[in-house]
Amino acid sequence: MAPHPPKPPIIERLNQRQARIGIIGLGYVGLPLVCAFLEAGFKVTGFDRDPHKIENLELGLCFNEAFTAILQQGTARKSLALTSNASDLAHVEAFIICVPTPLDSTRTPDISAIVDAITMIAALARPGSIIALESTSYPGTTEEIIVPALGKQGLRPGSNVHVVYSPERIDPGNVHYTLRNIPKLVSGVDPACLEAGRVLYSFIVDHIVPVSQPRVAEMAKLMENIQRAVNIALANEMKLLAHRMDIDIYEVIRAAATKPFGFTAYYPGPGLGGHCIPVDPSYLAWKARTYNVDARLIELAGEINRAMPAYVL
Repeated sequence: MAPHPPKPPIIERLNQRQARIGIIGLGYVGLPLVCAFLEAGFKVTGFDRDPHKIENLELGLCFNEAFTAILQQGTARKSLALTSNASDLAHVEAFIICVPTPLDSTRTPDISAIVDAITMIAALARPGSIIALESTSYPGTTEEIIVPALGKQGLRPGSNVHVVYSPERIDPGNVHYTLRNIPKLVSGVDPACLEAGRVLYSFIVDHIVPVSQPRVAEMAKLMENIQRAVNIALANEMKLLAHRMDIDIYEVIRAAATKPFGFTAYYPGPGLGGHCIPVDPSYLAWKARTYNVDARLIELAGEINRAMPAYVL
């Protein structure tokens, strides 16, 4: 019986909790990751290019009191370093990118923060490192942006570096579904990268869902939010019609929701809020146009939802 091939050094170091984790971007996605890895027994470097954010976090000014306590404990035990200086990431072995991906004024994806982050990491990462992207983006981002940037520094996925895409599914303020119990999609550009990502996240997430390639995970994250955007648009359009017909749309929804299968209640509102639903559908609609596909339903849902504030006023 042939012996099993040796595990990559990064896997061994993760299993021994000796690998330092670097979280790039300390917002609503990055901070929970910092805290989760600290609680799992790892040393963590949290990086944000905004020095004022670093100063506030060091002063204990955080949007979550529980996070504040964990960050202070990590600093006291010297297991946490917070920085806006890229050189402080030199000893990181597993990088997780959690930077914002907004739209520009023409509703075109703005992935400049991802480009800046991977350019910085590529200059610092050592052979054997893990580079994981969590930011929501269009299908192809990992292979078209992350992989070439690393290649310029001689880092090749599957050969001397592990490239992972694992989209964030954070729901800020939700006390029932947290980072720990939300199933986490994990993909890699090859099987070795996928395994490295699976091991990395297994310390902080109960249920890992492996998928075949980053494009699948990238599109799955967009589909999750597009489904919500389309259903909200339907509820909004039904509201407009019900108003004209002098029908209480909320009574209609309550009545429809008594059906025990095939119907999920969505509700109209004054417009889309939050960090994902107003933005993410446009990422796929934009990418679809590069394939000469007109994503009409996605575009129409966006038009309906964006018109709601004017209707309410």
